Amino acid sequence: MSIDVAIVGIGMHEFGRHEGVSGMDQGVTAVRRACADAGVGWEDMQFAFGGSMAAGAADTMVSLLGLTGLQFINVMNGCATGGSALFSAYNTIRSGVFDLGIAVGFDKHERGAFRVNTKGSGLGDWYGATGLALTTQFFGMKINRYMHEYGITNNTLAKVSAKAFRNGSLNDMAWRRKPLSEEEIANSPMLSYPLTQYMFCNPGEGGVALILCRADKAHLYTDKPVYLRAAAVRSRRFGSFEVLAPSIAIEHNAGPTVDASKAAFEMAGIGPEDVDLAQLQDTEAGAEVMHMAENGFCEHGEQEWMIQAGETEIGGKFPVNTDGGCLANGEPIGASGLRQVYENVLQLRGDAGPRQVPNDPKVAYTHVYGAPGISGVTILSR
Repeated sequence: MSIDVAIVGIGMHEFGRHEGVSGMDQGVTAVRRACADAGVGWEDMQFAFGGSMAAGAADTMVSLLGLTGLQFINVMNGCATGGSALFSAYNTIRSGVFDLGIAVGFDKHERGAFRVNTKGSGLGDWYGATGLALTTQFFGMKINRYMHEYGITNNTLAKVSAKAFRNGSLNDMAWRRKPLSEEEIANSPMLSYPLTQYMFCNPGEGGVALILCRADKAHLYTDKPVYLRAAAVRSRRFGSFEVLAPSIAIEHNAGPTVDASKAAFEMAGIGPEDVDLAQLQDTEAGAEVMHMAENGFCEHGEQEWMIQAGETEIGGKFPVNTDGGCLANGEPIGASGLRQVYENVLQLRGDAGPRQVPNDPKVAYTHVYGAPGISGVTILSR
């Protein structure tokens, strides 16, 4: 019989731009803050899983935290790096191998847009050289088609971004903390139709660490344990539309988010109707819209009236991206998925301050998605 798992400590280094501070140092800060939150020391950790795309091998942080001999395994899985580290830590405890461990993710990306190494991703240099690996272009095409098929309006995209920056202004860990109006967002420079400058997130910096333990030992570390009910990661099927796909199949298939979501709900033994709030991948405004349906929280096209009616606001029927999401926080790839879990733990503890979701939320959901077609989902409860 598998063992239940609890999150008993959380730590985060502020997202944004931090000149003179390495990505590794930001990860170390997150670990130290998580240890302090759980009332433990680094020497108490029995294992670690960690990852970064651009800031070095995570296991080398032991030279800064302490050479204690623990098992430390590096994880690198695109935008699902942090989620995959958490998935690995979760299953390590469920298997009974260890009782207490940590998942950590951090990154420090250069300014500008993400640059994809298409040769390293299994495609030749030609693919990137011809412009086919531009993520901004891919996301623009994807949401443009979706809007045409399901009646999503440009104003709804602007509302998603405005909500993100408004929520980010309430989050002292967020990078973008200045609220922007729908008009400012809609009238910002057009980057890849229909997405404007302020509808995209930015590569950034930051670190997050989460301490997990056997649920029956959670009381040793906290009086507000949050239980990890499910963690699932899935890759793409043939026919899904992905940024690194050199062709489009005649047969259409749903993306990996649909599979990851179904697996997580089955694992947790609940359905979308039981979820009180969600953090969904919003690399750009259109992604949040599409992922609402792909994760099972509505039918395709229903997002239009839900967002227009304010249902995804902090005080709405189904709050989404309460910490500002990727749009306000930026995306340090290794840390992004763990940031979502960090936010949900705060919300379920009732410790989210001015952005606290009302009505005593009990179940929270996270979702990440990225190239070349990977999705990770977690479900947490009190």
